[in-house]
Amino acid sequence: MDNDRPTGPALTLTLDEATRTLSASVAPDARFPRVDAMWLRSRLEAAGYGKLQIRPEPIKHLIARYNAGETVPPIEIAHCVDASLELVVALDGLTARLNLVPPKGGKPATESDLRALLASKGVFEGVLDEAIADTIAAGKAEDLVIARGREPVAGEDGQLESLLPETRERVPSVHPSGRTDYRDLGEVLVVHAGDALMRRHPPTNGTEGLSVCARPVPAKPGRNVVFAAGLRGVAPAADDPDLLVASTDGQPLKVRGGIIVEPVFTVDAVNMATGNIVFDGTVRVRNDVQAGMTVRATGDIEIGGAVENATLEAGGNIVVRGGVVGSLGAKGAAKDTNAHAIRCEGSFSATYAQQARICAGDSIFIDDLVMQSQLEAANHVRVGHERRGHIVGGLTRAGLSVHARVIGAPNRIRTEIEIGSDPALARAVQDKASERDQRENKLLEIGKLLTLADRSPGKIAAEIIARAEETAATLSTEIETLRGEEEGLRHHLMLVQQARVNAESAMYEGCVIAMGENTLRIPHDRGPSTVRLADQKLGVFPLEDDSHLGAPQRPESAALQR
Repeated sequence: MDNDRPTGPALTLTLDEATRTLSASVAPDARFPRVDAMWLRSRLEAAGYGKLQIRPEPIKHLIARYNAGETVPPIEIAHCVDASLELVVALDGLTARLNLVPPKGGKPATESDLRALLASKGVFEGVLDEAIADTIAAGKAEDLVIARGREPVAGEDGQLESLLPETRERVPSVHPSGRTDYRDLGEVLVVHAGDALMRRHPPTNGTEGLSVCARPVPAKPGRNVVFAAGLRGVAPAADDPDLLVASTDGQPLKVRGGIIVEPVFTVDAVNMATGNIVFDGTVRVRNDVQAGMTVRATGDIEIGGAVENATLEAGGNIVVRGGVVGSLGAKGAAKDTNAHAIRCEGSFSATYAQQARICAGDSIFIDDLVMQSQLEAANHVRVGHERRGHIVGGLTRAGLSVHARVIGAPNRIRTEIEIGSDPALARAVQDKASERDQRENKLLEIGKLLTLADRSPGKIAAEIIARAEETAATLSTEIETLRGEEEGLRHHLMLVQQARVNAESAMYEGCVIAMGENTLRIPHDRGPSTVRLADQKLGVFPLEDDSHLGAPQRPESAALQR
């Protein structure tokens, strides 16, 4: 029958049990003048030798001699190979990884073989019994974790704990919404000499780990933190160097690396009798600031009365319990933008503003009326809290929003509003990204050094490695901080594109609203309205909620001592 016909010449296969090698011999057969490797492979599979380790060169020799018409004597063409086990212990000793190569006609690996290998390498801790059983059952493994030590727990960094939870920070904290979070000032917090201000908690050493070879793995200690040098108005306690106390009376303010105590200068009024006030700290005026006077402070300025055509400049917030009357309508006022202006790095708050020039690094809050004034705020202008809330005439400029109850007047007084469009913000984003890139490049270079140190123990001095690790940790922290600041700025830039003007009750004809190159003149009186960018141009819409832009915090003072 056809099924009984041979598929090739007679092949003789012999396995030597002693050497565990397979020999093959073949005699010429006129019916099959040529053979190939596929024929030989199929015959080996049929004979049960398909899993042996093939020797390519002898097989080529066998086929060549047969195809030349020669009788091929026994040639060793394959041999048995047992399963192989390889165990690699990580440099830090915390893991042991297994490579198991399956057998080729030889003996499979057993659990006893694997455990003997672990013992020979000194691996006793954290052996994963389940992984061993699964691996032996599978018969193969590649880079498999077979033992895992106990990782060390890094120590906690040292911390500076403020003992005055209501203490404001000198540098405003900009939220992702774009607003600056200032706490309600209330009364100026005053501390006295000897009062405890801040506690330094030293770093901890951490908890050491255990390697798979039962050796201790040292933990990375936390980074130390110290009080900054040159903190004004404070000193370490005489009996406790980790406790910062006030060395003078004044207002406490958080700064990087500690707290400073800023003097508080209090005066009944500012007039010709007192003269101008220039003070390194916070200034409190119980009553009025008369026309022509100047008050400059590196901290906050709080006025219990009104401000009459005066100059106020503050490194923090300015709170005016009464109102502000400026001189924008006076002859020559437009030429001198520095004359009788109000500027602050934080927020400004007053009851009313008339012909006043006010500039704030965060937001401006006017409770009653803004008339023919020039207001400029980096984030928000809010007019109207408990009183009328009108903006009439003048120019109001804000990065994120202008919000009032009424904008303009029935007699069509020209009232200009500018929102969004902050080129400085876009530049700040670029600068922050560039600064982050520079630190990431430095960290990359240090990483190369540390990698070399790991691969070549003893080649680099220990003190150099320690300094490199400390620098790498510092750079990593700085990069994360810069990345967070960059993301905050980018979010702020996105919010600027959503800037808007809200009028809760009315917006009158005569209002001109601008955003970058887009300008919109309100053609007729409107009720509650929102003006914002839509389809690349400004449009008027029914009143919309603007809470997503972030509710700014009013820097109001609860009560000034009389």
